Parts: sequence; structure tokens; C-alpha cells
Amino acid sequence: MDRGDLSSNKLFDRLYPPARATRVAVLYEHSEITYEELRDKTARVAEALKALRINAGDRVGILLSDSPEFIASFVAIISLGAIAVPINLALRREDQLFILKDCGAGAAIVEAQAAETLFQASDIPTDLKHLLVVSRDGGSVAASIAGVEAQSLDSTKRALLDDVFPVRAVHGSEDADAFILYTSGSTGEPKGAVHRQADIFYTNETFCREVLGLREGDRLFSSSRLPFAYGLGNGFTFPLLNGCTTILCRDKPAPDIVSRVFREFRPTIFFGVPVVYSMLLEHHRSGNELDTSSLRLCVSAGEALPAQLGEDWQKTFGVEVLDGIGSTEMLHMFMSNHEAEVRYGSSGKLLTGYEARLIDHEGVATPKGEAGNLWVRGHSAAMRYWQRPETSAETFVDGWVRTGDLYAQDADGFWWHQGRSDDCFKPTGQWVSPIEVERVLLRHEAVRAAAVVEGFDEHELSCVCAFVVIDGHAVEPDLRALCESALPRFKRPRRYLFVSELPYTATGKVQRFKLREQLREPGKRAKYQ
Repeated sequence: MDRGDLSSNKLFDRLYPPARATRVAVLYEHSEITYEELRDKTARVAEALKALRINAGDRVGILLSDSPEFIASFVAIISLGAIAVPINLALRREDQLFILKDCGAGAAIVEAQAAETLFQASDIPTDLKHLLVVSRDGGSVAASIAGVEAQSLDSTKRALLDDVFPVRAVHGSEDADAFILYTSGSTGEPKGAVHRQADIFYTNETFCREVLGLREGDRLFSSSRLPFAYGLGNGFTFPLLNGCTTILCRDKPAPDIVSRVFREFRPTIFFGVPVVYSMLLEHHRSGNELDTSSLRLCVSAGEALPAQLGEDWQKTFGVEVLDGIGSTEMLHMFMSNHEAEVRYGSSGKLLTGYEARLIDHEGVATPKGEAGNLWVRGHSAAMRYWQRPETSAETFVDGWVRTGDLYAQDADGFWWHQGRSDDCFKPTGQWVSPIEVERVLLRHEAVRAAAVVEGFDEHELSCVCAFVVIDGHAVEPDLRALCESALPRFKRPRRYLFVSELPYTATGKVQRFKLREQLREPGKRAKYQ
């Protein structure tokens, strides 16, 4: 499959063909929004942006909950040749402002409540000149917020499509920047991966076609939010490019909220991350019945799905969980398990249309069956990081993307995640992969979550340190015995810290760098105990 075959397909045209005008595109709260209605919302946003003189290449931030307005804004921005920059409302205020400043957004489309709390005159991004505000309660919008011109998006009059999207628009250029997705910050400061429209179509032709196999009448629901690569495909591009229905929910995906969505909207495919599957399973076992009878498929990504968790979910609900790996840089998944061909604990097989190779720490290809640093290649790859030439040169190399993940491939073609290369360490001169140790700890029935990082003993020597979340009382002797039976001495944790929770990114990834900081600054320890 060639990227050039896909680039001529404009997103607006692909989403809104006349033949599907009356189909339900979005189920949102108590409303059904048809494709025609969503198209009209898109035209309205585009008209508002044109009135603000948003030009090709201008960055426009999107700070909206998962909603029809989010989809309409994303499509309108890139269809006018501007660059969409989705920003998760769950991020800290400092992180949201960092992204707006980093990308140099000249305008932003924001929730009214977010605008009130986010923008203050003392630290408003200097490039930001315009706000389009979405008010959910119908309230009025101030003419300016923190000195920035503001107007209600709802006040924009409906426009004729031919007037909004002229033939001369530049949005079809294969090499044009279309949207920037910022990494989750699991290893530190977020970076903006710059993508093209064609990247969207490539993920649809690869992961969506090969793994999901969407059918007429499918309803897709994602607990991961639209501003992230995983959620953008799950809750937006995959269902709508194929004439299906997406279920959107602006509430945080707590177990009771997900349970309500399952019960009321009857999704056929559910996308989550391991921590969400774990919470849902625990919620169900606590006497809160989770109705999964409508589901034909579940998908997991973000972090490696522990084998025991996947097996417990399938045994409890009778639905497979297809685990895989993708990245912000690759836009969506490039490896995945497939229906009726699941090996829990693995990331499945490489998808058609992608290539992968394993390189050791000296830059040499690893022998078959041995672990190495994963490099991947495919036409959904981002072009670069926004305004980070040095980091871009390190990550994007001759068409390959260095993922930062350690993997091994078995004889049957299944890929097994060994952790992040920057999380690995050598306590006794031999490499320790945190995820290998965590898999052993998670075998204990009392352990809900575990994260392993490099710590230091009383002599300031490197050692394995385990942060463990448990049900009940500390079980350190049991965990030590378990690790002694399953791991060589140099991989066994020397220190155990029993905590009430682990620090996660908004996408459900453990922020190990925060745990390492906690070890260096003991005063922070109370935050997680």
C-alpha cells in the first residue's frame, strides 16, 4: 500500500458522502447526531475560523471534551489547511499551556469551563489571539478572556459548504502538516508529532481493516480520549470513515460511567488501556454487574496488557481482549493480536503494511529470539517533532522510527514487550527489564499494580526497587519468595514500597520517571502512600 494512493482522499469528503447522510454518526449523551448534522457542524466551525482569518499552516488548539464539536473542529481546521492541535482536558493546566505555547497556536476552540480556569492574563500564550468558546449550558460568552478576543461558537451562522471549502484549498497536499499530537509525557516533557491527512487513511487501511473488520451496525466506544492517537482512531476516524457509529462520553471513564455506557448505548467494540480493564474487572467482582453482552470485541493498548488480566477478562465476560502496540509517532497500532489468535502477554503480530527490526544497545541487529530495541517503519509515521530538530533526528532515521521499546519475537511471529529501553538499568552489570519483574509480581493475587525502577541501597549501589499496589496488608515475604522462584538474583527487587496508587499519564501509562524522582526525594513519598 502506497501513501500516495491515500493522500488524494480528503478527510471531509471521506467522512460525509451523501449516501450516508441520514445514518447515525455519533451517540452523545441523549442525542443521535447524523452524518449530515455532523457535516453541518463542521461547516459552521470552518466558517467561524475563516472569519478569524485562520490561514494555511496556522495552528489551532482544540480543548474540548469528547463530543461532536471536537470532531467537527478537527475536520474543519485541517480541511482549511490549518493545523489541528488536540489537547486533553484531563492534563494539568501547566501542561495545557505548555502545548499551546509550544505549538504557537494563534487560536483555540475551548470548552467554556476550561476557558475560565485555563487562561489568566499573567501567563497567556503570546501567540494566542482568538478563542472560540463552546458553552454547554447556553450561557453567554465574554467578549474577551484574559485579554484574548473570544466569541461563542454557537453564534456562528450556518454556511454553504461551497463557500467554506473552496476548490483552491490546499488541504489535499500530501506533504502538508495537518495535525500535531503531543506525546503523553510518560518519559518527561511532551513532544508534538506532526502528521498528515494521509496518515489517518493508512491506519484505517491497516489496523482497522485487518484487526477490527468493522461491520454495518458496529458501535465503537473508547475509554481513551480523542486528543490522543489511540483514542483519535478508536472514537473518531475508524467508525466514521467506515459509516459506523461512535459513542462519545465527556465524563472521565470511571467504572460506573463505562458501565452505564455499556448498558445504555450497547457498544459492539470497546477500547481501553490495562488500568481501565483492571478497574472494570474489580468493579464487576465487587458486585456491580458489568453488562458486556453487546460486545463482540475488546482492544487494549497504551501499556502491555498483563497476561493474567487478559485471561481473567475473557474468562469472566467471554470476550477476547486484543492487545497491541502503537505510538503517537505511528498514529495508531502497528502490531496486534487478532480474533481467535490471541496470545495473552504478547503484542501479537506485525500488521500488513509495516516493517520492524530489533537493534541491540550497540546498534547491531539482534539474533532471532533475543530482545532488542524496536524500530518500525510504515506510511502512518509522523514527519518530525514540532520544532525539535535534534530529537527528530534521533527518532526518525531513514524512514524508520525508533520506538524506545524493547521487544523479542518468537518463532511463531508473536512480539513480546520487554519494557522501555530508557527504563532498563544494570544493577550488577546485567540488564534488568522492569516489565519482566512486574509480570512476576502481578502473579500474586493480592497485587493490583506494580512498577519497577532503578533504586539505590544503603551503600548507594544500584538495585531493583518495586512499587506495589496491593489489596489488604503488605505481603513482602510472599513477594520475595515469588521472585526467588522465578527470577535470577540480579533481577529480584531489593526494595519494596507499598503504595496506594501509581502515577499515570492521561493515557494510562505509568510515569516511572516520577517514581525515580520519589526515590531521590523522600519527602515526595507520602504522595503515593
